[in-house]
Formats: sequence, C-alpha cells, structure tokens
Amino acid sequence: MFTGIIEEIGSVKAIMKSAKGARISIDARKVLEDVKLGDSICTNGVCLTVTDFSDSNFTVDVMAETIRRSNLGVLSPGAKVNLERAMKASDRFGGHIVSGHIDGTGKIIDLQKEDNAVWVTISAESEVLKYIISKGSIAIDGISLTVAYVDDSSFKASIIPHTKEETTLLRKQVGDAVNLECDLVGKYIEKLMNYGTDKHVESGIDMDFLRNNGFA
Repeated sequence: MFTGIIEEIGSVKAIMKSAKGARISIDARKVLEDVKLGDSICTNGVCLTVTDFSDSNFTVDVMAETIRRSNLGVLSPGAKVNLERAMKASDRFGGHIVSGHIDGTGKIIDLQKEDNAVWVTISAESEVLKYIISKGSIAIDGISLTVAYVDDSSFKASIIPHTKEETTLLRKQVGDAVNLECDLVGKYIEKLMNYGTDKHVESGIDMDFLRNNGFA
C-alpha cells in the first residue's frame, strides 16, 4: 500500500526485455535506505517487487500484463521515474490510498500555466473516467492529486511548484502517456452494487408451486 507522496525521482539504468515482459534496473538512493529483497517499490505508480539491489540501484521484473496496462513498456535507459516505498502502518496518509495496481493509461492533451501552478489535462478511456469524480483523488504516475474537473473524455489536475520539483509529471509533454489509478472506493462500491445481477437466480416458483399453494 502506498500514499502517492513521491519520495524520490529515480533514473532507469538498464532494461532487459523478454518476449513480452522486462527486467528493469533503476538508480536511486532514498528508497534504498532500508530496502530488502521482496520489498515493494511503487515505480511510476506501479507496485513492483525488488528482486536485486545494491547501494545505488535496484532491479524489478515486469510481467506482460503490467506492460500492457502501464507506460513502463516505453521506458528507456536514462528515463526518470517516480518512486515511493510501501508505507509503514505508523506513517501519515499524506496523499490517499494507492494500491499500485494501474487501471489504465491516459494521454496528456494540454498543459496550461496559471500563476504559480500548471493545469494538466489528461484524456482517458471511459472505463477509467467512470471512476473519476470532481474533487476526488487520482494517482497519475504514482502521484496523489486532486481532480479539479472531469467530463466524458478527459479530466484536469492543478500542479503546484512543490509537485513540479519533486515528481516527473511536468517533465512530460503533450502526447505522453501517464499511468492512472482511480480511487479504490468507487470500484468497491460498483462491485458490491452489481454483485449477483449478472447471474440467473431460480425463484422456485412455477405452476406446480402455485397450484399446491392455492394460487391456481
């Protein structure tokens, strides 16, 4: 579990691609201070497992499903990535509940400066947008942000100077893909509300039942 508060910007050291997946090594410092094999590090919003590490970098395996769902497949050596260690039970929730399980990708379609902030507009598929609400939370490349506007094809968030300096988001350009994870609460509510509605339930009421009970 993560909070969407980025601890460090890492740099991709190497990528070893397989048929559909990849093995990625990332240069970092802060997230390695107490790292152990098997630890989770959120990388551009994707929860990845540390399979090897040194004092200055760590390595993760990325499976085919993650490549399909995220923007990790377009990374190249030297690319910058947002990093966050899994939170401790005693930590403050500075952002919101982030699982590191990406719902899909969006595309930056506009960047507009307003005073000390920058408005980022991102287009996304309806399967993702249906979970996004105005003033709700969204994780963009692992960054916890507040949705300021949403319509049927896109949404907007405002980036303050601190977020600009501590994350990679405003290093991106119009047309770049970003990883999106919607708030978990909406997805759980949808699941519970629709549970069982797609199943045929036998009522047990037929003509014999009606006759035996005096209704026919």
